Amino acid sequence: MVKFMAGLKGEGKTRKLIDMANQDAKVTDGHLVFIDDDKRHIFDLARDIRFVEAGKGELASYREFVGFVLGILSQNSDIKHIYVDGLTNILQKDAIDNDALIKLKDRLNGIAKVDHVEFTISIHCEPSSLPDELKEVLV
Repeated sequence: MVKFMAGLKGEGKTRKLIDMANQDAKVTDGHLVFIDDDKRHIFDLARDIRFVEAGKGELASYREFVGFVLGILSQNSDIKHIYVDGLTNILQKDAIDNDALIKLKDRLNGIAKVDHVEFTISIHCEPSSLPDELKEVLV
């Protein structure tokens, strides 16, 4: 299952995502991954959570991001949840729009079913600007 968290800068998405991951780390029987564009929050996470720095704007499309995620999943079959902070910072500026977000959601849902993994992804945007298909999966 894929869930999105949307909001403008400074609305507390990162803190909420970190809190969700840390709570999940206390009860999950598998591994958790937290993907971010920089290392600012590495020490805010429980030490059992695998932190992955994806870099700022290094991935050119949602397809490259999916490949990145598949690479992470190929290394560990016990991953239960992947948290992504600031997808819009990880991808190049023009790489993500509403159509790309819908395609990403659909592709990650397919991966989630096969690999039994959940995704929670934060994006910087006004929640009301998202299409209904994405509003349905907002946290």
